[in-house]
Amino acid sequence: MNQARQTNPSAPIAPIALITGGSRGLGRNAIEHLARAGTDIILTYHSNRAEAEAAVAAVQAEGRRAAALQLDVGDSTTFAAFAANVKSVLADWQRTQFDYLVNNAGIGMHSLIEETTEEQFDELMRIHLKAPYFLTQKLLPLIADGGRILNVSSGLARFALPGYSAYGAMKGGVEVLTRYMAKELGARHISVNTLAPGAIATDFSGGVLRDNPQVNAMVASFTALGRAGVPDDIGGVVAALLAPGTKWINAQRIEASGGMLI
Repeated sequence: MNQARQTNPSAPIAPIALITGGSRGLGRNAIEHLARAGTDIILTYHSNRAEAEAAVAAVQAEGRRAAALQLDVGDSTTFAAFAANVKSVLADWQRTQFDYLVNNAGIGMHSLIEETTEEQFDELMRIHLKAPYFLTQKLLPLIADGGRILNVSSGLARFALPGYSAYGAMKGGVEVLTRYMAKELGARHISVNTLAPGAIATDFSGGVLRDNPQVNAMVASFTALGRAGVPDDIGGVVAALLAPGTKWINAQRIEASGGMLI
């Protein structure tokens, strides 16, 4: 699942982005935007190989190289082996480092504080906070100096909706982590930012926003632009934040929510 069509050897060297959870949802939309912008893609998937193969094909259709690697971001014991797999893909592409890391993979959970179990809390912590910390740690030797890291947070780290306390707390942690990464990696000229999507109609959390007209209308009612978000609203932002013209943006939280709950 590694190789795409051959590129012109005389062409400029394309940047490479590694995106966790790139086989579906917002990650899938982001890789398509990045591929159209001339970026080669390494994406991860959890278990659905067919989705991953379709995502690779979509990148290849844009004339870019693509590889899909299996990864459970909730299991940090696999991160060293995953980094070795990334290194192998890079070697196949005659590279030793990649340029952009997007920590995107995640799950949703809706549970009131009084109902949330420790097991649910710990699962969210492993996936949404521990994974960006320790996966980034393992991949740092493979990230090029002058590269970018983009950590995906949520509007729920700014505004509070009942049932999202644990999820929002993890995303709040991601936003603090982003600033520390930016501080510590500044000597390598690696910029680190947070992207906080608002409510987006995908299959996330069972597709409730996408499939429930009442929920969709409710979100639209408290969004300044008058509708719920769609994946294209986020994929384009990812590509923009990794573009050459935005490299001076650093240690910032960028919310893409259409003006939700302002």
